[in-house]
Amino acid sequence: MTQTPVQSWLFPTSEGLYCEPGQFFIDPRTSVDRAVITHGHSDHARANSRAVLGTAETIAVMKARYGEAAGGSFQALAYGETLTIDGVSLRLVPAGHILGSAQVVLEWAGKRAVISGDYKREADPTCAGFELVTCDVFVTEATFGLPVFHHEPAEKEARRLLASLNMMPERTHLLGAYSLGKAQRMIAVLRELGYERPIYLHGAMVSLCTLYQQLGVSLGTLIPVYEAGGDRLAGEIVLAPPSALNDRWSRRLADPLTVFASGWMRVRGRARQRGVELPLVVSDHADWEGLVQTIIESEAEEIWVTHGRDDALVHQIGKLGRRGRALALVGYEDEDE
Repeated sequence: MTQTPVQSWLFPTSEGLYCEPGQFFIDPRTSVDRAVITHGHSDHARANSRAVLGTAETIAVMKARYGEAAGGSFQALAYGETLTIDGVSLRLVPAGHILGSAQVVLEWAGKRAVISGDYKREADPTCAGFELVTCDVFVTEATFGLPVFHHEPAEKEARRLLASLNMMPERTHLLGAYSLGKAQRMIAVLRELGYERPIYLHGAMVSLCTLYQQLGVSLGTLIPVYEAGGDRLAGEIVLAPPSALNDRWSRRLADPLTVFASGWMRVRGRARQRGVELPLVVSDHADWEGLVQTIIESEAEEIWVTHGRDDALVHQIGKLGRRGRALALVGYEDEDE
């Protein structure tokens, strides 16, 4: 078979990364005719494309968030199932980022490209673990693409939270976490550590936690704060989106101790700026070591970096003897975990 360089059939456009022979975009930044979606975060899964392909869980998240605007039609593809679109072989493999997250594996004209979306290598009880696929071109993120970023095991950080709760039972432990993925992961890890008490939820957390449970993820007993009556929840864990940690809503709680689970908590200045008393360094993205390890193990000759700290990572890719390219795709966020 004649081999055709990947960059001649897969390339960035103003709408996003485009596969020309298959005529589809991957995580487009605008509505398009055909979209392949890696996962349900809003900077990757946007509404109103005519045809949407993703895992069943990602499609469920999109429908929950966008309703009728989620897309015109949907096609769910199971992990490992192969689909041919206009001659392009496409399959999804787990990315380990959040429930339903997938890497997109494309093969055409004798070459293979892997678009990883957002990913992490650490185990997560709420989603399938990352699977490595060797390829000719590996497309990676670089949200935490600096050597300073090292994420701790989530279990270790959750134990710190439980230790604080035992030491200060008079205070409500208010845990800030991104509402899709991080919140459910922290709940599941606490359950694995044997924490059986109800966990209380800010109203903004309820729908996605319910969806996770409907999709088969066990999270134990969850109670919305508004159903707790006049209880100020001393000695309990309350989950809330980061934006609620220091607003008026939190004042109803008993002397709240502010906790925040995020990869950004590695930077002490960020924790101080947010008034976080107990920073937990937990991320759903690969840290520096995870990024470099994955790039090496992919065996890719060329690595494209979609967003994040692309300059540092591209420099490191060169030191590894590979070709690095910063795509600088706009519209992706450095997750406000």
